[in-house]
Amino acid sequence: MEKKHKKFIKFKFKSNPSCRCHCCHFCCSCPCTEPPFLPVPPICNYLVYVTDAGTLESPDNRVSVIDTATNTIVATIQVGTGPLEVAISPNGTLGYAPGFLSNDVTVFNTATNTPITTIPVGVNPLGLAVSPNGTLVYVANHGDNTVSVINTATNTVTATISVGLQPQGIAFTPNGAFAYVANENSGTVSVINTATNTVIATIPVGVRPRSIVFTPSGQFAYVTNESSNTVSVINVATNMVVTTILVGTGPVGTAVTPDGTSVYIVNKGSDTVSVINTATNTVIATIPVGASPDQVTILPDGTLAYVTNQADNTVSVINIATNMVIATIPGFNGPTGIKTGTICQ
Repeated sequence: MEKKHKKFIKFKFKSNPSCRCHCCHFCCSCPCTEPPFLPVPPICNYLVYVTDAGTLESPDNRVSVIDTATNTIVATIQVGTGPLEVAISPNGTLGYAPGFLSNDVTVFNTATNTPITTIPVGVNPLGLAVSPNGTLVYVANHGDNTVSVINTATNTVTATISVGLQPQGIAFTPNGAFAYVANENSGTVSVINTATNTVIATIPVGVRPRSIVFTPSGQFAYVTNESSNTVSVINVATNMVVTTILVGTGPVGTAVTPDGTSVYIVNKGSDTVSVINTATNTVIATIPVGASPDQVTILPDGTLAYVTNQADNTVSVINIATNMVIATIPGFNGPTGIKTGTICQ
């Protein structure tokens, strides 16, 4: 019996790195006529926004913008009078700066570095935060013991919430369900349910709580107590302080690394930054910075921290890997608030 042999045709596949689309047949041997499937990503630089508050005798009204690629001031934005803090929307397109002396919040466009609108709020707005989904801004009104709730779609105040005495720092839980407010002269933190805009708990902490930061998991909140020289650690599930950490003199500002392993605490009275290991809740480093430091922000890639030095009009740049200051940026006027954003080209 005669055997029939089948012939198999071998196809040779070629790799052509320059061809990123469907071309002729299998081998990409002919020119591409379609756009690439993988778009070229934009080039993004981290920007850091710093409030120039000036002094009470001579207040300023601007936000300075640092390009972290060069550590230079590349723009200034006109805002309300005496801005002490700043917040950036989660998508990086908008900024919010409260005018402590003008009783308003300026909304600015980060692409053009220009103001968009001004929103009247309560008396002496100080701290503020944007919700994780970007739909709300909560503003702590230091002068009338309230929090103003801004709807970012309409740029209007939709609710006013009574809290403790002289509220200052404010932060949202990572899931946006709650906002925590540090009441400076009550020694407490108010917990606001953001669905109902009501205070559901009041947590005793140290003397003169100033700012709050959450770990990325949302399990713990770290609160600076300026006149106690301590940081209170709150278990968010129970709304109870589970430990208290001694830091430098006059702790005010806070920031957490993106991986949640470290919290950076600005000690205004001792001109230092304390680094807390969140696994052990112990201070693992103390970093000298400028005169009367106030707030700190950490870049999203976790490489650098930027600290405002209010009394010497500078910003210190800390290498997080070494916990050493690697640059000092001049040119500010009473810098206090500081936050990170991005710009893409």
